[in-house]
Amino acid sequence: MKTGEAEDTMEHPVVVGVDGSDGSLAALDWAVAEAARFRLPVRVVYASLWERYEGAVPSFTDQPPAEAEVARRILASSEQRARQLSPDTPVSAVTVPDDAAEALVEESRGATALVTGSSGRGAVATLLLGSVSLAVAGRAHCPVVVVRGEQRTIRGMCGRVVVGVGEADEAATAVRFALREAAARGCELEAVRAWRRPQQPVDDLGVLDPAVREYEERATAVLDEVLEEAVAEHPEVPVRRTVSEGPAHRVLLGPAAGADLLVLGATRRQDRLGLQLGRVSHSALSRRGGAAPVRLPAARAEAARAGSLSRRGDRPPRVPAWTGRPAVRSSSARAGPDGRGRPRSAERLRVRRGRDEG
Repeated sequence: MKTGEAEDTMEHPVVVGVDGSDGSLAALDWAVAEAARFRLPVRVVYASLWERYEGAVPSFTDQPPAEAEVARRILASSEQRARQLSPDTPVSAVTVPDDAAEALVEESRGATALVTGSSGRGAVATLLLGSVSLAVAGRAHCPVVVVRGEQRTIRGMCGRVVVGVGEADEAATAVRFALREAAARGCELEAVRAWRRPQQPVDDLGVLDPAVREYEERATAVLDEVLEEAVAEHPEVPVRRTVSEGPAHRVLLGPAAGADLLVLGATRRQDRLGLQLGRVSHSALSRRGGAAPVRLPAARAEAARAGSLSRRGDRPPRVPAWTGRPAVRSSSARAGPDGRGRPRSAERLRVRRGRDEG
């Protein structure tokens, strides 16, 4: 999918999660088209917790369980659909014995890209699959594409790829990817950069602060800097530059509404639960965020840059369960109201344990 990373991803498939819903069928169609565009294989994944427990529960009939039959039918029909859409594209299909989010995150380890739908089967399933997409996007080891919108956007009939440009050091990868997508699709690229004016744009006399223009000029300079080198690699791609005032998640709404693909760069924030999707990503994936498929970067790469992952792997750090007691802050003594030091943490812990045992 990414020509600059061909050595690492040439044999890695485009992985797509299916559940038999219209949303997953749209994701399947998009994944097959993307794989054919870059001559990559497709791997169709259906997650079923039943597979984990099959054989553990006694069966009194020769008929397969209902869940197993549903999985078999969905996987078989999805595989057949993929082969019909692109006969020359290698297709494999597998049922994974895990819940959807965990299965797709694990599958992302060996994928060029991970593709999911934005809605599931039924109202409740739609909400659940939406949460799956968010969970996967925040933890995946490869870029994630959440497919949404009408058939004209899914089929790439709009003729435009949009990329949100953040800071120069973070946006370069996203811009290069977007340019490769635009080149492969034979369409134009629109690069969008948002800027914010200071809280007080006028002075005491009501005159517009000249620094406001500097903010816009600075945003334009960042956009030009990011595009300069990448555009030289694909001179055949028409590039439109858009610099607008406002929050990034709002500025992107207009351009994304009529695009075949919205490409976002580093869009996550770090908190005690690990990597979390930022406002731009949440807005792009929400119902009001437009109708274009959204491509998010690999969480693993961002985590490595941030130095936020433990040495055991790339899962977010575990958070201790709440026990109903306040956490011990420090092992050092601090002076209380009576001037004496408080008991050290170990002593306080022994006191608590003694009370519990008593």
